[in-house]
Amino acid sequence: MFADEIRRAVEAAPRVKLPDVAALLWRAFGAGQVTEAEAEALSNLIEARKIAPVPTGAPRKPVGSRPRTDASMERRRRWAASGRLPPQLAARFTLAEAAVLAVVASETVRRGDCRLCVDHIAAIAGVGRSTVKNAIRQARTLGLVTVEERAQTAWRNLSNVVRIVSKEWQAWNRLVRRPSLQRGGVKTVTSTNTQGLELWGQRAAEPEKTSCRRAAGGLNGKAQRESARVAEGDGAVR
Repeated sequence: MFADEIRRAVEAAPRVKLPDVAALLWRAFGAGQVTEAEAEALSNLIEARKIAPVPTGAPRKPVGSRPRTDASMERRRRWAASGRLPPQLAARFTLAEAAVLAVVASETVRRGDCRLCVDHIAAIAGVGRSTVKNAIRQARTLGLVTVEERAQTAWRNLSNVVRIVSKEWQAWNRLVRRPSLQRGGVKTVTSTNTQGLELWGQRAAEPEKTSCRRAAGGLNGKAQRESARVAEGDGAVR
């Protein structure tokens, strides 16, 4: 029974605690609580645990990802499809990373650079904090952006300043910004020169009025001539 407890202790104890378990084993053997065969088997088990290869890396702690709600997925797709990145640059990033960089580009077009904190960008793009960091890190590695790390003060944390330095991306942002500045948020409506149409309508109506006047004048003259003839006939009869 005591040998089984020591065996469980050997299997569960971390490597640094194995010498303590071995000391406990030999004390139990000296007290006659374990047999020689059991002590030899447990000793071999302890030695096997000691020489077992150490894992190269600590097991990764499972980290929960950002909940993929319908609203966050919609924001992610909308930002990724907003056209804020040139197609050849967007092809180097995942959908979520492209959404992050689209937010950075939008803020840069408005303010000249992006000073939003990581949590703010993540909330806008509908992604997690790690995705924001990975996207900016990869864009920095590719030479697309620079990241200025501002000194932290005692009262508040200052966000990093992300600036777009890629000439291709800058030119693309100018092309995207130009139509928006022309529209000003309102759909452009083609104007019509109503004054010119009115003048043209007046000019077109003038010949009609003139012809009508001429026709009226002709009718009046004809009526006068008929009256004169009738008057002459009456005089001749008399």
